[in-house]
Amino acid sequence: MSTEAVIVDVVRTPVGRGKPGGILSAVHPVDLLAGVLDTLVNRSDLDPALIDDVIGGCVSQIGEQSYNITRNAVLAAGFPETVPGTTIDRQCGSSQQAATFAAQAVLSGHADIAIACGVESMSRVPLGSSTAGADPFGSRLGNRYPDGLVNQGVSAELIAAKWGFSREELDDFAAHSHTLAAVAQASGAFASEVVPVVGVDSLTDETVRPTTSAESLAGLNPAFRTEELAERFPELEWRITPGNSSPLTDGASAALIMSAERAEQLGLTPRARFRSFAVVGSDPLYMLTGVIPATAKVLERAGLDHDDIDAYEVNEAFASVPLAWLRETGADAAKLNPRGGAIALGHALGSSGTRLLTTLVNQLEASGGRYGLQTMCEGGGMANATIIERI
Repeated sequence: MSTEAVIVDVVRTPVGRGKPGGILSAVHPVDLLAGVLDTLVNRSDLDPALIDDVIGGCVSQIGEQSYNITRNAVLAAGFPETVPGTTIDRQCGSSQQAATFAAQAVLSGHADIAIACGVESMSRVPLGSSTAGADPFGSRLGNRYPDGLVNQGVSAELIAAKWGFSREELDDFAAHSHTLAAVAQASGAFASEVVPVVGVDSLTDETVRPTTSAESLAGLNPAFRTEELAERFPELEWRITPGNSSPLTDGASAALIMSAERAEQLGLTPRARFRSFAVVGSDPLYMLTGVIPATAKVLERAGLDHDDIDAYEVNEAFASVPLAWLRETGADAAKLNPRGGAIALGHALGSSGTRLLTTLVNQLEASGGRYGLQTMCEGGGMANATIIERI
């Protein structure tokens, strides 16, 4: 009998604004991640001593998120000291990669039970702080790209220009993301996936703004334009604003992954199985476009096409990313981020991969869909893609 890697459960914290005063800003990131780990095993009545590994994603691995935050969270959750933990960085796709590694360990027979998880407290560990003011590239990379690389916001601008998306199209997409998330929130669609955080009263995602409209977003100024960049890229109209970008966010999420045989032995009912994985590199200047070839690759590996997919989760780092993905793939826009995306639900970097997985599993169950595809653009020009099948 061939081994299957199945998802037994998925959980996440509510989304908090990634700034002082956000609902999760008073919570140490180790405690934030420990909370979802503890809740995950308790919901399945699983003895944590049975877990072979905990693989976590985190991008800014400095300060409170340094020193292997996943291992620290494992211990903080009260798991036996025999349970290991490791922290990986594939930028925004870190915890999606963690889920891939966990599933691959099960599929290869090297693990029976693993947890994939992720955390980012952007209020306490600011974006970009992990460089500690140093040059992260070195001279050889500089020689390869003598004009210099750019931040993700500029990459989003380059994508908007290349695909010809107007400011109105970007703002319309962003407003629609808030509308979808607000409807899901009001209907209780997130109730089974959002779990309490100790010391925090709210279970409501803080970044969702139900009254957001394209008209209200139109008054926001571009977020990434500088005189130097405007001179370097005279073709850009500077359309990316805080309103059509994902907000800085705090959050944690986790997925319990095991072999189908082990789940049966433990009397646990799997919710989904992994069908295929892909990871690609892409142009680091247009660093957010990797979701396009990653989608093609993961579909080919699964032997599926777009007609087979019932729901997509394409991370909304910036509105230009899913819009370019839609343009190039020809996928059905009605299946894209049906509960809203990161523009509304936030992008807590290291947590986003398993957060999207959590939302995708619940969407397939609620809609009766069979296949879901998740893909995530990543800093440096990469992307992960995953296809799951509801059981």
